[in-house]
Amino acid sequence: MPSRPAQPHLNGAFYGPPIQPKTKSYHHPGRGTTCNPITCCCSCICNCIIQLICQILITIAIFAAIISLIFWFIFRPNVPKFHVDNATLTQFTMSPTNNTLNYNLVVNMTFRNPNRRLGIYYDNIEASTMYSGQRFSTREVDGFYLGHKKEKYIGPVFKGEQVVVFDGGDRSKYELEKSDDVYKIDLKLKLKISYKVLWMKTPKFKAKYECDLKVPLSYKGKVSYVKFEGTNCNFDWWGRS
Repeated sequence: MPSRPAQPHLNGAFYGPPIQPKTKSYHHPGRGTTCNPITCCCSCICNCIIQLICQILITIAIFAAIISLIFWFIFRPNVPKFHVDNATLTQFTMSPTNNTLNYNLVVNMTFRNPNRRLGIYYDNIEASTMYSGQRFSTREVDGFYLGHKKEKYIGPVFKGEQVVVFDGGDRSKYELEKSDDVYKIDLKLKLKISYKVLWMKTPKFKAKYECDLKVPLSYKGKVSYVKFEGTNCNFDWWGRS
């Protein structure tokens, strides 16, 4: 058999890659992600408070929604009704020299509570009359209470004079309506409404009515061929008091 080649003599030394020595790591206070106990405690308390507040608010919102839903199904509140029964206009004259409007208008109006289980409080009633988008008179109406299925009639008087500046188109409109003795007058009411539920009273809510009236001019010695027609008015909520 052929003989094996002789092995080289090894002196016991290690000829592999160098071995890195292990180094000890030292913790330096204030470095890295280590949290200060006081800071961690304050942060934890703040988070707990915020979560608690959010849970309370959510609970209140859910509770209020449930109460509102129950209230709606039990009482079924209807929108307060309002309409103009009659309007009498005995003066509506525009001065040709100083744009002063002289007017005398009586509006007979009816408030009606259509609810069977709810009473309604009417407060801070402000009635305004407008012509061609310009207000010429405002009257305050005393507040009152309407029980279930009740009505109330009032007849505020709008009388006086007011400077009203018309442009060319508004002036032409006035002259045209003057020839027919029928004027398009807008009546707007702003008021505050609250409901009476059993012995409780709800918060006040702001409401408004808008009425488009066609009012014939009536004066001594002449009767207009146009009769005033009763007008139902548009209702809208416009905020909470």
